[in-house]
Amino acid sequence: MNQNNQETSPSAQKNVSRRKFLQTTSIATAATLATPFFVHAEKKSGGSETIIGSGEHTYRCIHNWGNDSLPADHKYGNASHGTAVDEQGLIYITHYGNPGSVFVFDAKGQLVKTLGDIHAGHGHGIDIRREGNQEFIYLSPSESNLSFAKITLDGEVVWQRGQDQLNKDSGVYDAPGIRYRPTNISFRPDGGYYLGDGYGSNYLFEYDKSDKFVQALGGKGNANGQFSTPHGHWLDTRSGKPQLVVADRANKRLQWFNLDGSHAKTLDGFLFPADIDTQGDLMLVPDLHARITILDKDNQTVAQLGDDETWRAEVLDGNNKMRASPEKWQAGKFVHPHDACFDKEGNIFVAEWVVGGRVTKLEKVS
Repeated sequence: MNQNNQETSPSAQKNVSRRKFLQTTSIATAATLATPFFVHAEKKSGGSETIIGSGEHTYRCIHNWGNDSLPADHKYGNASHGTAVDEQGLIYITHYGNPGSVFVFDAKGQLVKTLGDIHAGHGHGIDIRREGNQEFIYLSPSESNLSFAKITLDGEVVWQRGQDQLNKDSGVYDAPGIRYRPTNISFRPDGGYYLGDGYGSNYLFEYDKSDKFVQALGGKGNANGQFSTPHGHWLDTRSGKPQLVVADRANKRLQWFNLDGSHAKTLDGFLFPADIDTQGDLMLVPDLHARITILDKDNQTVAQLGDDETWRAEVLDGNNKMRASPEKWQAGKFVHPHDACFDKEGNIFVAEWVVGGRVTKLEKVS
């Protein structure tokens, strides 16, 4: 499999939640990523819960969260992909199963509804933000024949935008060999947004609040300002100066951009960063290579949840066979964290790229 358009390893949006338009506090300059080992495990009753992390970043790890409420005909399919939390605290999980492409749960893990028939069986990136007196879901399907979409919380389609429209606006796909397979969406503070073609062209397409095209950012490469699988992106307002931050996955780094599109800084030291969330001074980076990193306001590592070199070697061995081997999964460890987000209490919800899907709730302990 090609790591530029598949979920592979090299071997084979006050305190609000992710996917909701944020206005928070500070970020500082990029620093070299340290890698302290912050994971320990303690079995809880029945062996179904494990404590991971330490200090201020200690969590009760509840794997397969929400599964008990899924009817027999509701399946995550080949993967669970995206996470989002709306203002009411409902949790949205995109998936490659059925029905629809989004399962919606309440805070107790009870299924509330399904959405996303427009992308049935092909749910990938998801973001939620308030626009006026209404919240809207922005979806990306991760399929070349499907389109980005904006829908209401009830599933009503507002618009769709696929390869033809993106090319009409930008001309990017006129170049030979440029593919299209979208991955994610993020928001600007002025009402605009970015549509990310992370598995295809390696471009992010900027639109203003009136849905008019502004510019295309990136393109394939490893220089600053270029991407190799810009899988996820997010509005980082921690410094008081809003910037776009991109999980440049196959280049194993994060990149920040000013809102005019100019490159601001790069932070190396990641394994395969898949997406980004922020809350207060913290930045959450799920890494497809079996760990979750939390950075402070200075972009120093304060926790790496589930990090274990031996376990990671097992996960990455054999062309991703571990993703289809749940009998081998270990409590308190991750296989392929694909997306993660905070809720308003500081709990973290993780969706993994594994066969059959898996959602883990990291319930904040301290």
